[in-house]
Amino acid sequence: MGEISKKLGLRIKELRERQGLTQMKLAEILNMEVSNLSKIERGVQIPKEESLEKLISVFGVDARDLFDYEHFADRKILLDRIKQILDSSEDEKLKKYYQILINL
Repeated sequence: MGEISKKLGLRIKELRERQGLTQMKLAEILNMEVSNLSKIERGVQIPKEESLEKLISVFGVDARDLFDYEHFADRKILLDRIKQILDSSEDEKLKKYYQILINL
């Protein structure tokens, strides 16, 4: 499979873990075999439309959020994007970003 299916799989895994769900529990909710969910999370298989709709519901996200995997970009791309955000920010926002970063 291609890059999109790999990133989608990573995003599904990320959202599953954020919900505190095991692969077994999510597979049960989706009415699929754990091996198929594993394939989806590894980007080897793309979920069916019905499964995508269930994932959106289970995770409580909008459809576009399921495909929001920009943060999986490599380090250089992320640093460039962060720099663009910081360079275009007003002083007050810049101070807030700084506070967030030092408190991580």
